[in-house]
Amino acid sequence: MNIPIVYEDDALLIVDKPSGLLVIPTPKKEQRTLTSILNDDLKARGIAYRVHPCHRLDKETSGLIIYAKGKSVQQKMMQEFHGRMVKKSYIAFVQGALDKPQGEIKTPIDGESALTRYKVIQRKKDFSVVEAMPVTGRTNQLRIHFKHIGHPIVGESKFAFRKDFALRFRRLCLHAQSLEFTHPVTGKTISLSSELPKDLTDFLSRQS
Repeated sequence: MNIPIVYEDDALLIVDKPSGLLVIPTPKKEQRTLTSILNDDLKARGIAYRVHPCHRLDKETSGLIIYAKGKSVQQKMMQEFHGRMVKKSYIAFVQGALDKPQGEIKTPIDGESALTRYKVIQRKKDFSVVEAMPVTGRTNQLRIHFKHIGHPIVGESKFAFRKDFALRFRRLCLHAQSLEFTHPVTGKTISLSSELPKDLTDFLSRQS
């Protein structure tokens, strides 16, 4: 499978994950994941190192994900994530029209504080296109937060019932569009972005 490479150097590999791929196996021990595909390719090319994910994206979520070439670099990057030093933004299509053009969602998740900032960038008949910026990194944070305010992400099936909404899509309409962080080796600022994948742009163009 052709996985687009967005950035690569001696320490990091940053790719544009397609929707439908797990980053790592679940307890079901799936054999084919983004990580296994990348490492199988390295092995086939006779490259000795292996890559390790520094964070996660849901199976259905597309977009940017950082891999480290080696465990020590992985640990440094994960410390940046834990220290909220990595700026992330997502594009989400959410059901309905949000009341405010921008806002914050502060609902705790699993007893832990959680903060998402968002701004509406386009309004359609049945949904809104928002830029979502999770300040904290709780599991499923964006999915839970937008469900909590009554505007679940289009295609949501885990935290909302699809039958409750006329607008549906075959996958979660969520894309990790940008990352900004300090390189764990060079100390330079790295800023990257990813365009919406074709399935989401096609869906957008079909809606009034």
